[in-house]
Amino acid sequence: MFSVNQPLPTAIVGATAPKRLRFGEMDFSRLGIRWRLPQEGRLYGGKVRFARFVGRFMEWTKRGQKLEVESVRGCGEEIWNASSADVNFPEHLVIMVNGIVGSAEDWRYAAEQFVKKLPDKVIVHRSECNSLRLTFDGVDLMGERLAEEVQSVVMRRPGVQKISFVAHSLGGLVARYAIGRLYEPISCGESSLETGNCLSEEKQVKGKIAGLEPMSFITVATPHLGSRGNKQLPFLCGLPFLERRASQTAHLIVGRTGKHLFLTDNDDGKPPLLLQMVDDHNDLKFMSALRSFKRRVAYANANYDHMVGWRTSSIRRQHELPKHHLLVKDEKYPHIVYIEKENPDNIVGVSRARDQTVDLEEKMITGLRKVPWERVDVSFQKSTQRYIAHSTIQVKSYWLNSDGADVVLHMIDNFLV
Repeated sequence: MFSVNQPLPTAIVGATAPKRLRFGEMDFSRLGIRWRLPQEGRLYGGKVRFARFVGRFMEWTKRGQKLEVESVRGCGEEIWNASSADVNFPEHLVIMVNGIVGSAEDWRYAAEQFVKKLPDKVIVHRSECNSLRLTFDGVDLMGERLAEEVQSVVMRRPGVQKISFVAHSLGGLVARYAIGRLYEPISCGESSLETGNCLSEEKQVKGKIAGLEPMSFITVATPHLGSRGNKQLPFLCGLPFLERRASQTAHLIVGRTGKHLFLTDNDDGKPPLLLQMVDDHNDLKFMSALRSFKRRVAYANANYDHMVGWRTSSIRRQHELPKHHLLVKDEKYPHIVYIEKENPDNIVGVSRARDQTVDLEEKMITGLRKVPWERVDVSFQKSTQRYIAHSTIQVKSYWLNSDGADVVLHMIDNFLV
């Protein structure tokens, strides 16, 4: 048992300390900490909420790390290494996007790991504009909100020069929509001033995202091809009857998002939104935006993901999935079982299937693979956490999903800074 005798530095004037202080799910009284307040029984300083001080106290006590956290109402939370920022503030902004019925809290572990391992390189922003029931509003409305949030972050951080996205599940589709809105083309004349050359037609038009240099676009268990049929929603077990019913009723459960995921939307007679997003449409440059990133990576659960199928999350056709006997483990990353770096010149033949659902998938695969993707296949087959693989792959909660830590480490070790 020890005491903190000095006045607390940041809290609302007039607030008094509760008997048991809590930060997240941690009960401070269990740690044997007893707070002694000044005689007046008041906490001094500023306008920062007492809860934030408690959070900062925990950050300060981490082994040699001084993580700075700033929350902006309605605009998420940013985290960076305060020690490095004193010398040179990180210039690489990493936007983390949650999935359906998720929140910014889902990326807490990964955000902290990014900052710890790349302390002088990145500032991580955990998006908050699409959380809980707001994730039912549809990919387009969520994408618009995310684009606005990113623009507000960039305005508040004029020193950042680069941008990357790391998105989980539905968040990957939302991020793809948002970058289509944020894309700004750069003509050959402008880019040649920076690089000194403008050689091929492909290089004649580059681009920026929200005025920043695009680096990595990373999706984690994202249903790029939607969730319609063909075991794309695994918990339905591939039963045609259940898949048809899910397609017909999804909008009753998850709103417009359900229509987008099951490709049943036809706003103003237009094709399904996910199909539109594999090409450029007027002022929404979906594919130009994806092409502008130096690296595109799709992390996918090869098994035990009951929400997102292997094919849709890895943007593959059925016959392109690696065979189980070919899966090789990496000692450093025990749950990374297969890595495929796609050759942009390697174009796989088009499927001849005539089923309408497969045809829609084929169009999306063909469109998305106009740009090269890296695929990282993950398996928690021997893990006790395998039945919650959809959350474990991002370490949604360290206490429940700790086995996914090596996946986060793999992201960081291969991250372009």
